[in-house]
Amino acid sequence: MQWSSETARSALSSWLTRTETVAWLAVCNAELLIVLWYLLITPGTARSPWLYVMPFVWINVSIWAVIHATVPTGVARSKRLLGGVLAIGYFLVLGYVGGLVGSGLGPLATGLRLELVSLPPGFSPALLYAGEQLRIALLPFKLVGYLTLAWLVYLTAIDVAGSLTASVLGLFSCVSCVLPVIAAVLGSVLGGTGALVTVAGAQSYLLSTVAFVLTVGLLVYQPTAGSFSRWRS
Repeated sequence: MQWSSETARSALSSWLTRTETVAWLAVCNAELLIVLWYLLITPGTARSPWLYVMPFVWINVSIWAVIHATVPTGVARSKRLLGGVLAIGYFLVLGYVGGLVGSGLGPLATGLRLELVSLPPGFSPALLYAGEQLRIALLPFKLVGYLTLAWLVYLTAIDVAGSLTASVLGLFSCVSCVLPVIAAVLGSVLGGTGALVTVAGAQSYLLSTVAFVLTVGLLVYQPTAGSFSRWRS
């Protein structure tokens, strides 16, 4: 039997697909064991089951996006610098409206603390700081998710064909880029400001998770009107 280069590529692709599937099954199994372990060491904790699933949705989707996102090549240094500035700005906006950082608590400041078991896995280990002027809540799933979105926005910015102006206009016309910001604002209204240091209502997190997954999918695949026309046909 003679193997052509096309047959070899097909076999390699099939093997990589099977390998990735096995890897994801292993990851999900490990995450399930972590949740079960947490439930065993914190008996009597009553929370919505969704709050044990949602952080891993963010983390797993982020890992998938970083693996599958296409990194443009041959991009001018000026566009890379612009993309970096836009991505950093986007991350700071998400961090603020999403609750990673906020205004301080004044005389109610409690200082720095590390939460290990008071919050579900994915929410913890959480590094929390409540100062007089500044408040920080570094929840792993949000930190990973927002960094991933910033990376995808960077790739989107440098992938826009044309001038620097086209890159800026193309990014700010990207509806999917705005979804997490809107969801974070609505989520803070639904969940309340206490979401920075405690587990908020599942509804607000469900809203932000749907927006996050949708945004990641759109930024990775970047469908066009032509794409939708082909799907309909």
